[in-house]
Amino acid sequence: MSKATSSSQSSDAASSDTAAAKSRRKTASRVNKSTGTTSSRAPAASRKAAAKKATTKTTKTKAAAPKTTAQKTATKTASSSKPKRATEKKSVKSSANVPVPKSKTDAQTAKDDDDKPKIAPAPMRPALRVAKRAEARRDKNQKFKVNTQIIYPAHGVGNIVDLEKQTIGDFEVELFVIDFEHEKMKLRVPVAKAAASGMRNLSTTEQIDDALELLEGRARVKRTMWSRRAQEYEAKINSGDLVSVAEVVRDLFRADDQPEQSYSERQLFEQARERFGREVAAVRKKSLEKAIDEIHIHLDRKEKVEAK
Repeated sequence: MSKATSSSQSSDAASSDTAAAKSRRKTASRVNKSTGTTSSRAPAASRKAAAKKATTKTTKTKAAAPKTTAQKTATKTASSSKPKRATEKKSVKSSANVPVPKSKTDAQTAKDDDDKPKIAPAPMRPALRVAKRAEARRDKNQKFKVNTQIIYPAHGVGNIVDLEKQTIGDFEVELFVIDFEHEKMKLRVPVAKAAASGMRNLSTTEQIDDALELLEGRARVKRTMWSRRAQEYEAKINSGDLVSVAEVVRDLFRADDQPEQSYSERQLFEQARERFGREVAAVRKKSLEKAIDEIHIHLDRKEKVEAK
């Protein structure tokens, strides 16, 4: 009986050992499946290393997983919103530091305008200045008739010999036919534009006397380059204004004790003297030579006045 009981106890112990071993195997197989290891009876250290590798793999797969569109948009908005806030803060700070300009009153603006340096206007060209002066002296309401003498700016004394009608395009135009005997030339000027072109009637005897008295005055020579003065003299001669022509004669005249004229000065002086003399001859009803002699009489008076 004692032997039977001992054998039964030993068989029960062996069966319990086999059951415990089976349970251990099952748990080891479960751990191996979760960690990915192959050996079911690995030691504890190898199990711990395998568990660490599994955790690192899972973190890598999570990091390498592609982002969805919602996640991308979320990151973009977050990144764009951050610098904007910074710039908004900076702009608020800068605007707070900059002082607000005060509005200027009318008196202050006027004072500022007065303090600014003023630029002088450009000088007017001699020809334009002379033309404006001659136009201001000219009578714009004067009328012209056939067989009368007139003064044309660029040619001097002329005689209106005829009144013609010509068709230019679809229009019929009336023209004055002017004969310049000293230049052997005829000129046709539209009747409607005769006064605008500078054409005028002969001066009166009182105007001739005033122009001759002007020759007795002192010459007014500007201290500028000769080329500029020559342009002004030529513009005066061709202006058709009697006073302007007399001024050229007065300014370019040289007495015997004065330095001689240059060639260009002599030419301009003779041109102005002839233009002036022809009008004097036409008004006084005398020849050109006698008119020039009368001009020189007044120029000699000027010489005597300067000598005193």
